[in-house]
Amino acid sequence: MVTEIILGKATVPEASRSFDLSPSEIESWVDDVRRGMENSLQANPLDIHAQYEKQLRDLQEAYGEAMLELRI
Repeated sequence: MVTEIILGKATVPEASRSFDLSPSEIESWVDDVRRGMENSLQANPLDIHAQYEKQLRDLQEAYGEAMLELRI
């Protein structure tokens, strides 16, 4: 439904009537999708790499703490 609205194949009022939802709720979903698309287009591989590095460090730290707890 949101994709059809973004592509111009449907309007918010049409979707509102078809799915018995408030127009403001549908518009909120459309805005969320647009922000998500903009966000994903702005990300570059370095940003993604940095995110994975941080996640790896966090997991390694948690693993180390778990191993210490097991030894105690």
